[in-house]
Amino acid sequence: MGINLDPLATEQRNPNTATIDQVSTLEMVRLINEEDQKVAVAVAAVLPQVAQAIDRIAAQLHQGGRLIYIGAGTSGRLGILDASECPPTFRADPGQVIGLIAGGDQAIRQAVEGAEDSREQGAADLGAIALSAHDAVVGLAASGRTPYVLGGLVYARDVGATTIAIACTTDSEIGAIADIAIEVLPGPEVITGSTRMKAGTAQKMILNMLSTGAMIKIGKVYSNLMVDVQASNQKLVERCKRILQAATGCDRPQAEALLEVTGYDVKLAIVMAKTGVDLAQAKQRLQEAEGYLQRAIGVIE
Repeated sequence: MGINLDPLATEQRNPNTATIDQVSTLEMVRLINEEDQKVAVAVAAVLPQVAQAIDRIAAQLHQGGRLIYIGAGTSGRLGILDASECPPTFRADPGQVIGLIAGGDQAIRQAVEGAEDSREQGAADLGAIALSAHDAVVGLAASGRTPYVLGGLVYARDVGATTIAIACTTDSEIGAIADIAIEVLPGPEVITGSTRMKAGTAQKMILNMLSTGAMIKIGKVYSNLMVDVQASNQKLVERCKRILQAATGCDRPQAEALLEVTGYDVKLAIVMAKTGVDLAQAKQRLQEAEGYLQRAIGVIE
């Protein structure tokens, strides 16, 4: 028996783009752009669920847990992309945010046919990273029914981890399993069934909010500055200086001197600049404040 795709929102034809193969290139991209503009509106409708998910993820991270994305195809690649950007942006440990994809690393660049059809593999991949009740697992599937993701979420639920589902259809199978269901409806794709487009964009927007929001909640951001940035290349070294100057009002030579003392730890440099304490005292303040800069410099209790 084949799989019935008829009820899925992600498989419906889009009447607005029925002639996209016959129009000028300019008209073609205008049609795509018009459809893309609907994505942000669709995401706005699920913001309460996104906020709820952020709070649950932050709570897990605060107690030493991890944020784990699991998906297949485009969804899996988007999870890996978001996970890979957390270490340089937020100085997150590489093991704190993890992306898993059906078919393993090979599937990041090349489709591994049939990998998404195994529920058992979804569970096995989470078991291989020693999933625990302290972790948060986000299952990504535009269709809301990918077996690999379903298997992973069932395993995560049984372990006691926080479970979150992101689908692009209502009443999704993954949503029924998860603690929190984020079901965003960007509408039929420009090219029927090509969920790398609007559905992929919707998922990327939500992932941006989940990881960024959770990192803000655990003290990785001061004002709107990425104060836990890791100075791993020349661009980020320069960004550290600019962030320190923006946060404290110090000049460039002062910023460079402070960053040299702290080993380019921007948060420590900000504490020193704002309070006048030395490096050892800054470390103590930040430790006692559990990494929250506002507390470390005495702005909030």
